[in-house]
Amino acid sequence: MKFTLSWLKDHLDTDASVEDIARTLNAIGLEVEGIEDRAAALATFRIARVIEATQHPNADRLRQLRVDIGDGVERSVVCGAPNARTGLIGVAALPGEFVPGTGVTLKVGEIRGVKSEAMMLSAREMGLGDDHSGIVDLPADAPVGASYVKWAGLDDPIIEISVTPNRGDALSVRGVARDLAAAGIGTLKPWSAPKVAATYDTPLTWTIEEPRACLWVLGRAVRGVKNGPSPKWLQDRLTAIGLRPISALVDITNYFTFDLGRPLHVFDVTKVKGTTLAMRMARDGETLHALNGKEYALTAEDGIIADEAGPEALGGVMGGEPSGCDENTTECFIECALFDPVRVALSGRRHDLRSDARSRFERGLDPAFLPDALEAATRMIIELCGGEASSVSEAGAEPAWQRSATLRFERIAGLGGLQLAENEIVDRLTRLGFATESREADRVTVAVPSWRNDIASDLSAYRAGGGALTQFDGLDPARAAKAAEGCAAVEPEADLVEEVLRLGGLDAVPPVSLPVAAVIPAASFTPKQVRAALARRVLAARGMQEAVTFAFMEAKTAALFGPAAERQTPWSPPDALHLVNPIAADLDQMRPTPVASLLLAAARNAARGFGDVSLHELGASYRDVMPEGQLAVAAGVRHGATPRHWAEASRGVDAMDAKGDAIAVLAALGVPMAALQVTMDAPGYYHPGRSGVVRQGPKTVLATFGEIHPTVLAALDLPGPAVAFEVFLDAIPEPKRRKKSAPDLPAFQPLRRDFAFIVDESIAAETLLRAARGADKALIADAALFDVYRGKGVPDGSKSLAIQVTIQPREATLTDAQIEAVADRIVAAVTKATGAALRA
Repeated sequence: MKFTLSWLKDHLDTDASVEDIARTLNAIGLEVEGIEDRAAALATFRIARVIEATQHPNADRLRQLRVDIGDGVERSVVCGAPNARTGLIGVAALPGEFVPGTGVTLKVGEIRGVKSEAMMLSAREMGLGDDHSGIVDLPADAPVGASYVKWAGLDDPIIEISVTPNRGDALSVRGVARDLAAAGIGTLKPWSAPKVAATYDTPLTWTIEEPRACLWVLGRAVRGVKNGPSPKWLQDRLTAIGLRPISALVDITNYFTFDLGRPLHVFDVTKVKGTTLAMRMARDGETLHALNGKEYALTAEDGIIADEAGPEALGGVMGGEPSGCDENTTECFIECALFDPVRVALSGRRHDLRSDARSRFERGLDPAFLPDALEAATRMIIELCGGEASSVSEAGAEPAWQRSATLRFERIAGLGGLQLAENEIVDRLTRLGFATESREADRVTVAVPSWRNDIASDLSAYRAGGGALTQFDGLDPARAAKAAEGCAAVEPEADLVEEVLRLGGLDAVPPVSLPVAAVIPAASFTPKQVRAALARRVLAARGMQEAVTFAFMEAKTAALFGPAAERQTPWSPPDALHLVNPIAADLDQMRPTPVASLLLAAARNAARGFGDVSLHELGASYRDVMPEGQLAVAAGVRHGATPRHWAEASRGVDAMDAKGDAIAVLAALGVPMAALQVTMDAPGYYHPGRSGVVRQGPKTVLATFGEIHPTVLAALDLPGPAVAFEVFLDAIPEPKRRKKSAPDLPAFQPLRRDFAFIVDESIAAETLLRAARGADKALIADAALFDVYRGKGVPDGSKSLAIQVTIQPREATLTDAQIEAVADRIVAAVTKATGAALRA
């Protein structure tokens, strides 16, 4: 929100400096983003008159000027401007002065033999625009020798403030002046809108076909207008805040938008088809050619203003070009309406349309101000453009905006930490426009002014008839009802506390430390965060690079990663995980697993010649829309060959690489390795027979790993082999909190014995290892597989599994007989569990 100091003083009677005003604005919550003083860089420039302009004796394109700047001294100036002539009034800069448009400090010079003692300036050289076609040409009555910035009114600072979403009333110069007056910076000037007498019947009437489109609308015509350029004072104000003057009628509507926070629109009566303007919802196939020159396809959720030919404006956002006013307009029709803030915001967002009107309507306007705004606009149009006014056309009715709010005095100290006298609390509210309805010993009840729709706010007041909110665009009925309930239940007392505190200056609120919840602070990270960080470090240490990918992908790609272990039945992603409004057409589905995203990244790398990649990601996999359907996963993908090393031969990655990654993460997270088992029922995007599922018990799945199915690789255009793993972090049980005890350090050396068993091809190594470990739990510390052999000496359909068993004595050194007894128990346990035979 921008305004000039003189504009502010139209509403505020004050002698305060711009610095004091800025300091107060910051203190009351209207943060000043900047103050632009255009006069600072131009303060030394003077209005000058060209006494004589003659051709330069040594240059065809230069002229020699004799210039008077009002100090009685004639100066020689060499100038190349085509409009330099005798008698011209312009702006001059003297030696030693800095010219902002060129970045040069002037000094006396000589150009082709002629002395130049000053410079006649163009608008661009002064930094006041892009015009460099000639030097500034001022009116003949401009006072020679006077300060240019003062004569041009450029010594008027421009103040820019940041307005929070709840303060629609502060998006107007009068609203800012009202707050400053309440804070003690001057007095708010009275404002009124005398009625303009009607001299003829209105040629256009309003009708509200659908209350959702508009709540209340007023309008009247003015005929006999002359729509030329607006006066200089109006153009200067609009230009100062960054608006381009267009014509008197358009400039007046822009002026009211900023001056009083009341957006208006004017129609050219001769361009409107029919005699009725309707407030209704858009219909299928309708489009609007807006004033910004763009075409917009409207939806059934857009409130519009339409004539017999179709849409003429998007309600509360932007008008249409077909009925806009131009230099040929002789009769205009003023629209002054009240639109639903939520619908305006959603329509603007839907069409990516930003306007000054939208920013005010979506914050909520003063619902009682429409009649006065229409009268004031009518009067200004007649004053600047001439003409006579028609009668007023009206549709709808003023909504029931009246509401009260109660403040308990002790809440100022309880919520704000500031001790204030009760009379001071009431006085601050009164200065802000809150009228006292009743006062008791411990509280006061006030009537909320119409312009403060953020206090005790209830958006249902903006709905037709003041009914409850029943529909939010884009929300299902259940969520809409919840949103409506929330809007109607805003606590007004906290709003009043904020108003009282800010009026005395937010910097006056004493800082109060939060209460200490415990002597010993709680842990900075949750167990889940600790697990994630540890998993990330482990995978990075194993040579994997971390990737951060989108959590969504193309639906046909997501269909390749279904949960089923069999691939004969195509899998379809759940409709609930399909994105209604994706950021791109190929990112319309929430991913079923991070493995899919990592494989896509590997494919992009392979397509660019980087085939050997190892990537990991800690992300989410999505099963359904419920919170429990979003799983935290540490996933990784390896593709191509293992890293080259001078001491090792290069080889392609295999399922054991992925298994090693998964097991390393589980071990680092404290999962007991002896309790794990591997099954062969991996999801269908893994290669059957070259993949597995790591379980803790029959039901708890901790991880999956394996080679990626060839059909998946082909669909992703990724040449194999590729392996992947997933560790489900949420499935890992929390470690039990145990008291620290002395470390278990046996006094005797461990013994290691190797066994080779011939078993059926269908027997999993894990089954054999589990049997070996259970043969003697008191002495056997571990059992590990170190070789798998098929070939000569091993029958067809069988394999040889060689394991190493660690025996740890605890009470005494074992004798040979005791060691042989343990070995016999191991062989017996393995034979019983698997049908294995000890290999000779």
